[in-house]
Amino acid sequence: MTPQQIALIQSNWAAVVPIQDTAASLFYERLFTLDPSVKPMFKGDIASQGRKLMQALGFIVGSLTRLDAVVPVAQDMAKRHVGYGVKPEHYDTVGAALLWTLEQGLGPAFTGEAREAWTAAYGTLAGVMKDAAYAPA
Repeated sequence: MTPQQIALIQSNWAAVVPIQDTAASLFYERLFTLDPSVKPMFKGDIASQGRKLMQALGFIVGSLTRLDAVVPVAQDMAKRHVGYGVKPEHYDTVGAALLWTLEQGLGPAFTGEAREAWTAAYGTLAGVMKDAAYAPA
């Protein structure tokens, strides 16, 4: 990711924060539409899960200039997610749901350049997480 991409992601995120409850709701609705088989993985209150998601995304977005702080957290999270039944292919579905959510929430501010930046960031993070969770020991 370039410094310009990071700045764009952080600017987009600042616009998401005021609508984060709606964004979380949109995200999970889209995720469950794209892959209904993942819904049983979410045992608790989905609103609470949404708040956790937004908090995690906020941490990641705020730490994009310090990936060394994000990587260990993402690796630990990925290892825990295996225990919930998360499979490598689920990362693609989550990425699609995230991009769709950003497009819905940000409207015209979610430009092609913004999509490219978010795709790069998510691809990097998802790669780190899949490597940590599924790479042969």
